[in-house]
Amino acid sequence: MNILILSCGSRNKIVQYFKRELNGIGKVLATDCSPLAPALYDADQHFIVPRIETENYINTILEICEKQNVKAVFSLIDPEISLLAKHRQQFLAIGTIPIVSDYDLVEMCFDKFAMNQFLEKHGFQSIKSYINKDAFEYDLANGTIGFPVFIKPIKGSASINSSKVNSSEELELAMKNKDHMMIQAFMDGVELGADVYIDFISGEPVAIFTKEKVAMRAGETDKAISVKDPKLFDLIKYFVKVAGFKGMIDIDIFKVNGEYIISEVNPRFGGGYPHAYECGVNIPKMIIHNLQNQPNESSIGQYEEGIRMMKYNEIKII
Repeated sequence: MNILILSCGSRNKIVQYFKRELNGIGKVLATDCSPLAPALYDADQHFIVPRIETENYINTILEICEKQNVKAVFSLIDPEISLLAKHRQQFLAIGTIPIVSDYDLVEMCFDKFAMNQFLEKHGFQSIKSYINKDAFEYDLANGTIGFPVFIKPIKGSASINSSKVNSSEELELAMKNKDHMMIQAFMDGVELGADVYIDFISGEPVAIFTKEKVAMRAGETDKAISVKDPKLFDLIKYFVKVAGFKGMIDIDIFKVNGEYIISEVNPRFGGGYPHAYECGVNIPKMIIHNLQNQPNESSIGQYEEGIRMMKYNEIKII
């Protein structure tokens, strides 16, 4: 059973975890467009491939999957997830399962305003958001919203061009020469993250790991502490069922005045997933079970609270 990890970059831990869980029953293969991606060299076999925007990129990946008898494939970067979902049937036709949610759902995750509208439509608490500056200024004038606010690209990642602004003057400066931005009410509360796995066979959420984010770096969780709350677990279970997610997802959540507010969803392994794995939330093993046509039993909440995760730098010499 061979598993292919696309655009592995520096996510060495993900490669290592899959190798550990496969434990001889298959190989972990990895790709990247750069030979300087360190996670390549933790895989059993690796491939240097074109950039994802290259015309023959998908054919290159399909060829690797077919030649290497790849059972399942997933990506660790956002733009490629849409590409995998879009070409799902081509992968299934050669016997490779893309571990990804449906294309329309993936696209909604990457359109932060569309996700906000989905949350509102289905009765979830959401963050007041604007893509029309005139509408924001109208509500600002009538007191519906006030500063500070948070601005970010409607489609973006790694917190690039995202910032807190405290006045109309700061807002003008922050949004100058930038297109496709959104304005949101500033969430003055605790920021949390959830690593979730939705079983491919049963369609049920079977793993949820939640942590309070203590520090962030380049849009990823840098330091965190594990937390548990049945109320939050119930919210996440309901949300993923309503939305129809599959496989692994990463959810950003705020806790404000005792209430949980879903902010964003990344339909992939989050940068902080190693925290969950080291606490016993073993999503790679669950994926392997599904690939063996075995549904997973729920293990939601089966981890300890108060376990701290701190990232640090490592090097790879080749």
